[in-house]
Amino acid sequence: MDAPFRSSPIAVRPEWIDYNGHLNMAYYNVLFDTGVDQLWEVLGFGPDYRDTHNHTTFIAEFHVRYLREVHEGDQLTVTYQLLDHDEKRFHFYQEILHPDGWVSASGEGLGLHIDMSGPRVAPMPENILANFRALKKAHEALPIPATVGQPIGIKRK
Repeated sequence: MDAPFRSSPIAVRPEWIDYNGHLNMAYYNVLFDTGVDQLWEVLGFGPDYRDTHNHTTFIAEFHVRYLREVHEGDQLTVTYQLLDHDEKRFHFYQEILHPDGWVSASGEGLGLHIDMSGPRVAPMPENILANFRALKKAHEALPIPATVGQPIGIKRK
């Protein structure tokens, strides 16, 4: 397991560009989500998992920090760092990286394992939990990013 996980490059599509000439804020979330799809296949959460087990994952909360503009055609990589997990939830940090090495955006989220028959939060099967434990072990040596857990607000003097 890579530490952190890195997606294959994802190109910024023309239809994702807003009237200001840069990536529209909604598509940062598309990039975060698309990038993690590759990891989900490794962990066993791909579309086959949903179809055969009637379980999937949902995001309960996600905070994005927009740091630097990206533009049409940029080839971006999405990272994923597992911060913590239990049998039903996972806390993670992601970055969108430009090929020149700088961070365009970061995100912190809380994901849930979902039984679609409810839908309701449900424990992951042991084989998926084992994959999460392996990912957590691979990511244990990574520093916790300084922005993890930071509140949003206006700082007053």
